[in-house]
Amino acid sequence: MTEGKKQPTVSSGIAGLDDILRGGLPAANLYIVQGDPGAGKTTAALQFLRAGVEAGERCIYVSLSQSAAELQAIASSHGWTLEGIRIEELSASEPVNGAADQTIFQTSELRLDETRKAIESAIEEHRPHRLVYDSLLEIRLITGDAPRFRRELIGFKAFLARRGIVALLLDTQTSGGDHNGEEIEGIAHGVIRLDKALEEYGAVRRRIEVSKMRGVAVVDGYHDMAIREGDGIVVFPRIVPGSSGEIVKPQLIKSGVEALDEMFGGGQESGTITLVIGQSGTGKSTMSSLYATAALQRGEGVALFLFEERLETFFRRSEGLGMNLRKFHEDGQLVIHDFSPNQVSPGEFGQIVQQVVERNKTRVVVIDSFTGYLNSLPHREKAVLDIQSLLKHLARADVLTMLIVAQHGLLGQNVGIDVDVSFLGDTVLLLRMMEHEGRLRRSITVVKKRHGPHDLDVRELSIASSGVSVIAYNPLPDT
Repeated sequence: MTEGKKQPTVSSGIAGLDDILRGGLPAANLYIVQGDPGAGKTTAALQFLRAGVEAGERCIYVSLSQSAAELQAIASSHGWTLEGIRIEELSASEPVNGAADQTIFQTSELRLDETRKAIESAIEEHRPHRLVYDSLLEIRLITGDAPRFRRELIGFKAFLARRGIVALLLDTQTSGGDHNGEEIEGIAHGVIRLDKALEEYGAVRRRIEVSKMRGVAVVDGYHDMAIREGDGIVVFPRIVPGSSGEIVKPQLIKSGVEALDEMFGGGQESGTITLVIGQSGTGKSTMSSLYATAALQRGEGVALFLFEERLETFFRRSEGLGMNLRKFHEDGQLVIHDFSPNQVSPGEFGQIVQQVVERNKTRVVVIDSFTGYLNSLPHREKAVLDIQSLLKHLARADVLTMLIVAQHGLLGQNVGIDVDVSFLGDTVLLLRMMEHEGRLRRSITVVKKRHGPHDLDVRELSIASSGVSVIAYNPLPDT
């Protein structure tokens, strides 16, 4: 390959995986796809071959473990056909051509030779551009020992390389090295691992990792994925914020309530993250509705992600305060996603947010509540790191992001999650509630603002059918 020239690539058939691979699989190489049974190896293989068919390439699926009927059933479950894909059914445990009738039991050497010849004959006959070999488990069983299995794999790799074939070899082993010390990952040009884990509650969590890819600066680490009916494997690349690039002067984003904007020194700044913290009933969601309404009235795009409140409840609550957000939602200026608990992985959530912001030129993003989002995930500490990358991406897109964080306890002293999220906020807006002369009073305070001046006074927050107002706080009389 000429120095400085990018190596030609072919699509894996999975858009998110191609992004991780910086464009696709380097052409004319051998790759191993590893994973437990049910991890999605066969589905990924079919997507790889279907992409080849769409590109006008000849494709062959050599199956030692599944029948053509089983492969057709998998394809049909997604509404696909196998048209254009040649299926070669072979058996590594039975005589391929009846040449072993001189013995009662076939020797492993004879079975291996017959299987190899049958595969090579099918390749020579159909001359494919792409090939799937399913699976290495059968060859591992009949070779019997690691050195022989490794030699067999090296020979097959050389056979494919001479013909310029891009091949996926499916393997059930998922550890960093082979259980028998085969170290087959060193033979392949690339290794892709599919991982699934069943948590104590909720759906199976699926991830994908490109653990090796020669000559490609892949996006390292695990990336969330899912298997969806009709789509097959869907990959959600982990967000890696780019360089900040050109410095954009922040714009003041106002709430529409002058006294509240004064507390922030004139308004909140675009490209920052605000934590709105308070116990139940203090007005946290009302604050988000307030900023959303003001932005929509200015003609800006707003995205709202609900993890606790139902959509209709959100609309009715806002309308009760004189904020008609329903019409903006119907017009598409306000984008709302209503999630059920445990429905979305951090990777998928990050991709949804990115797409909404880019498509709608969004200026304000609200996650209501951030507590509900984290509590729906099995590993909240890791989720905080994922959300931090997303927040950096939104900040560099000059978006104001508001995270609603609930407090619990009698007076709401404790944040309702067991991980520290305070470092995420450039601004912290604290809402509290107390009783005075038989009436509950809400207070509002800006306790932190990284950029520019802010008011440290405690003020009273009034929420009524006439609207939202912020007034000077009258302290309790001395007793």
